[in-house]
Amino acid sequence: MAKKIALYPGTYDPLTFGHLDIIKRATKIIDLLYVAVANNKDKKCLFSLKDRINIVNQTVQKLPKSIKNKIKVVSFDDLTVNYCQKISASIIIRGLRVVADFEYEFQLSGMNSKLNKNIQTIFLTADIDNQAISSKMVKEIASLKGDVSKFAPKPAIMYLKKKYK
Repeated sequence: MAKKIALYPGTYDPLTFGHLDIIKRATKIIDLLYVAVANNKDKKCLFSLKDRINIVNQTVQKLPKSIKNKIKVVSFDDLTVNYCQKISASIIIRGLRVVADFEYEFQLSGMNSKLNKNIQTIFLTADIDNQAISSKMVKEIASLKGDVSKFAPKPAIMYLKKKYK
């Protein structure tokens, strides 16, 4: 049987518990998950690509072996469907937090399908405890010296503290 390979793309600026929840859920239904940190020059990220990759890698390394052995952290700056072809992924994983996410994600899924019919998008909903978390809000709370320990893993918190000293 062919390996089920999936791509979970995002900017992860920074990685949150919501992202981590989707990563863990995805590894239950696929054989190999590429957590792809986007190098989107049009997006203003707080952290450099290198820092975002480090945050994701450091977080993944703390996961149980059965999960982290199914994950590869990579960067990409290509169309998502083109990168999927490059790594032989037939699935794109997308996380949904709230209803507002659905419209954008549904449109994105439709465009990706038009670009490549062989790549399917699977939507995973975040656990109820993580649905309100967004990277934008985590950054805002951290910038105001608030406690983000309920929203982001330790590597992300360390990088946030350095940025907002």
